[in-house]
Amino acid sequence: MSTSFTLDTSTSRANPTPTPMKRLTVPAIRARKVDGVTAEPIVMLTAYTARQAQLLDPHCDMLLVGDSLGQVIYGLPSTIPVTLDMMANHAAAVVRGSYHSVVVVDMPFGAYEASPEAAFEAAATLLKASNAAAVKLEGGAAMAETVAFLVQRGIPVMGHVGLTPQAVNVLGGYGARGRSDAEADKIVSDAKALCDAGAFAIVVEGVVEPIAIAVTEAVSCPTIGIGASAQCDGQVLVTEDMLGMFERVPRFVKRYDDMAGLIRRTAETYAAEVRERSFPGPEQTYQPK
Repeated sequence: MSTSFTLDTSTSRANPTPTPMKRLTVPAIRARKVDGVTAEPIVMLTAYTARQAQLLDPHCDMLLVGDSLGQVIYGLPSTIPVTLDMMANHAAAVVRGSYHSVVVVDMPFGAYEASPEAAFEAAATLLKASNAAAVKLEGGAAMAETVAFLVQRGIPVMGHVGLTPQAVNVLGGYGARGRSDAEADKIVSDAKALCDAGAFAIVVEGVVEPIAIAVTEAVSCPTIGIGASAQCDGQVLVTEDMLGMFERVPRFVKRYDDMAGLIRRTAETYAAEVRERSFPGPEQTYQPK
């Protein structure tokens, strides 16, 4: 028995509670793929808060504290302005709210590109501040040296190829990648370079399906698809997209519910009851004894 942080939902506060630690590990995720085959696909969703992590954790193998929080949580136009402190704080909350999933945290733009040494300093800061299990960084063969540098120093790394949102200004937009032969070949070679460098898994985002399949077949580590293919070794989505919190989402997102509609309807009912003075009622007020 060891101490983890779980949520006391009766008070909405995080309290230290002894719980059996059954958290999956990075080696366990890597071992899902045997001889090029992943019998049980890997389930990953994004999480940014402790309560969200608590709800998602029993159903996921990995929780990704994505730099997509810049847009989803902070209303920023892209992931570019996201800071190391933002990522560390949200990752710590997700770790406190989970006990089962491997928690992976995105390294934000500018925190790792300059040199392997700079990447190590940023990654170490993230993991020490949050107790997350691994970091994720974008980029292909150009980042292979950095991936190897981190892995050799005890920091597990998840790679990310294809559509890399931090490079949106270079790519010129969020369109699917791999439509030309040259780009397709580069995506596959980038993934192989990351895997050879020691990445334990690779996100394959926004690529035409045959390329996603080719990447999955070319690397020995698991691939996690988003806008890629069901033939990848696992899948990830931004949770808020999947729940229907936004009206406009990428075409590769399946909206499993309409949480935005539920929130609007609930807020409308609340507002009407306040204005007609039917809330609070006897059940929500304290009366003299």
